[in-house]
Formats: sequence, structure tokens, C-alpha cells
Amino acid sequence: MPLASTGELVTPAAAAGSAVAAFNVITLEHIEAVIAGAESAGTAVVLQVSENAVRFRYGRLLPLARAAVAAAERATVPVALHLDHVQSDDLLRQAPGAGFSSVMYDAARLPYADNLTATRAAVDWAHAQGLWIEAELGQVGGKAGQDGPGRSGGRVPDAHAPGARTDPDQARDFVAGTGVDALAVAIGSVHAMTTRTAALDHGLLKRLSAALSVPLVLHGSSGVPDDGLVEAVAGGIAKVNVGTALNAAMTGAIREFLAARPEAVDSRKYLSVGREAMAHEVTRIIGVLGRAPGRREP
Repeated sequence: MPLASTGELVTPAAAAGSAVAAFNVITLEHIEAVIAGAESAGTAVVLQVSENAVRFRYGRLLPLARAAVAAAERATVPVALHLDHVQSDDLLRQAPGAGFSSVMYDAARLPYADNLTATRAAVDWAHAQGLWIEAELGQVGGKAGQDGPGRSGGRVPDAHAPGARTDPDQARDFVAGTGVDALAVAIGSVHAMTTRTAALDHGLLKRLSAALSVPLVLHGSSGVPDDGLVEAVAGGIAKVNVGTALNAAMTGAIREFLAARPEAVDSRKYLSVGREAMAHEVTRIIGVLGRAPGRREP
């Protein structure tokens, strides 16, 4: 089916009190696994390509993007394509021609005023191209090359440092001043966690949800326990980003396969095992998000 639009998936989910799962992809196996997992769950999904993934692919966006588009067009569920954690304006400007309907423009490393100015300029350009745009306020942390100065201009070493969390009043001003379509909020999750021990500040999330009219996004979701994800969706998160959980599933399955078969050299055999493990994890995570009660009609 034709590519879906991220905004057309996330906005109704936010209104319904549910969430769309968004998975970061690095290889063709990631792409195929995410789509297979979403098809198994019978629900829409977002494929995300990060600036770090583009850097890994020799700085070339189109090969992975075109693979994602081709796979999405053959999917039996709606699939949208999202360009994630973009700091490069050059990369931002490649998004419309590569099949992306949305971009997460990441200037959160900058002091607040600079973040607002840079994001406003990105939003103006993106909206003129028909792109739905997400930004971040606060410091989720943990992502290579992403940590930087916080609101006061000093370093924010982690998601639990003073000033790292998203302030509801400032978030309201930021959304009004930039015109973003969605906001990634810092409520205690951390990128690249390999343990599921992140403790979210659900009270803060409720205040953010009450203060803002745009969909809220949770980054670093791989480190959040299942019950925490369910509560986050119930509290107002409408897009849940997952990356490390897929890499852990793939790597674990391949390690186990090769440990049992040290003579194996055909990459198709162990990559297929890794792809299957990722697909199962996609289906499982989508099922977890579906446990949230949703918003009931009055």
C-alpha cells in the first residue's frame, strides 16, 4: 500500500489516548523485521532512520531510505517513514525527496533560546515542504553525539541531572514559539539502555500532557519496563521510539546461533535468525502498547 504519513498515524492516536510504535532501522533486516512484526500485530508502524544510521551508511541517506520505501509499499499495514534525530540542515533538506513524511529536528543540545530559534527555522522550512516535524525539549541523554549544553548552557550529563527534565511551562512556550507538530519530552528515559530499569516521572508526564496540545513522544523506550510503557501511553505519550531493543534481540539471536554452529559462514542463515528475533520483539512491543486503556468517550 502507499506510504502512510507519520502525522496521520500519530495525531489520531494522541486523540484516542493510544500510541504508535516507531522503530529505528539500520539494515534491510531491520526494515523487514519491523514490517513483519507490525503485520503480525495487524497495526500501523513507523520506520525511523536516524542521522547516526545515515552516518553508518557512509553518510548516504538514499540507499536505506529507498529500501524502506520499497518494503513499506508492499506491506499489508500502513507504514510511515521518519527521519530521526536530525542535526544537519543538509540532511533535513534531503527528507522530502527520499520518501520521509516527518522529521525529528534535534537542537536540544543547544541552550533554550538557540534551540527555539533553530527549531523555528527548521519548522518553517519543513512545513513548506509538507513535512510533519518533531522536536525535543530537555535532555533524554544516552545517544552518541547528542548530549550537549542544557537550558542554562552547561553540560547535562544524564537524564536525571538538574535541568534535564522537560519543564511544562517552558514546553508550552517552546511549542507556541516553534510551531512543532510533536514534542519529545525528557521524563527519565535514556537512549541506548540495555537494561529495562528506567523509572519514568509519570507525574511530570501528566503535567506536560495537560499543558500541551501536540502529541508527546517518548525516546529511549527500550530501557522502560512494560508496565512503565503502558502507564506512559495512558499518561499522554502518543509515539514510542524503540531502537536498542531490536539490536539486542538481533545480536542475542545471532550470538546464540553462532555459538551453537561455530562452522557457520553463510550470513543468510544467522541474519535470518536475527531478523526473526527482531520481528518477534516488534510484535511484542506493539502488544504492550496496546494494553493502555485509551481515551474513553464521555
